[in-house]
Amino acid sequence: MKQNKIFYAIVKYFFIFLLKIYNRCSVRWLEKLNPDEKFIVACNHVSNLDPLVVGCFFPRRLKYFAKEELFHNKLFGACISALGAVPVARDSNASAASALRGFMKLFQEGSDVLIFPEGGRSLDGKLQPLEAGVALIAARCEAPILPAFIKGSYEAMPTGATFVKPKKIKITFGKPLKFSSEVYKSKDGRNVIMAALEKSMRELEAAN
Repeated sequence: MKQNKIFYAIVKYFFIFLLKIYNRCSVRWLEKLNPDEKFIVACNHVSNLDPLVVGCFFPRRLKYFAKEELFHNKLFGACISALGAVPVARDSNASAASALRGFMKLFQEGSDVLIFPEGGRSLDGKLQPLEAGVALIAARCEAPILPAFIKGSYEAMPTGATFVKPKKIKITFGKPLKFSSEVYKSKDGRNVIMAALEKSMRELEAAN
C-alpha cells in the first residue's frame, strides 16, 4: 500500500509539472472542498487528456473507467492505473447498466469517482447533452456531485491526434451540488439532479 501511494505521488506530480510547463495548465476552485466528503466528479470530455488532467489536479486519487487499449503500453498503463484508472473491455462498456453498477461499487467502496456525463468525447469541443446515468448514481448513493470543466484539451489533443500540442489548458472545479435525502429518493429526484448539473456545467462552459 505504501509503495502504491509513493508511485501515485511520483506519477501525479510528474504530470502536474509536465502539464504546467508544456500546456501552461491552470486550476481554479469555486469552492473549497470538505476533505471528509466523497464526490462524484462530473466533467466535460473532449480529449484523451481529460482523465489525466482531472486525476492530477483533484486533491485525492479518483477512480474512473478507461478502455483497456490504453493499458497495452505497460508504462502508460501503470501511470494511469496509479492515477485511478480501471480497465474495462469495450464489450463490458457497452452495457450501461454494468457501467453504472461499476461506478456505484467504486463509490460505495470509499473512492471519489470521475464520470464524463456526456457519454463520450465531444467531436467539436463543445459540451454535449448530458446522459442521466450520473443522476442515477448520485440518487442511489445519495452522493454530492462536483461539476468540472476543462478548456483547451481539445486543442491540445483532439480525437485522432497522436501527440499533445503545447496549447494552454484550464480546469475549473465548480461548486458541489448537494441535495436532501427527500430529493434523492423522490420520483422526480433524478430530473432535479440532472437539471442542476446541466445548469452548472453550462455556466462553467460560459465562464471559460
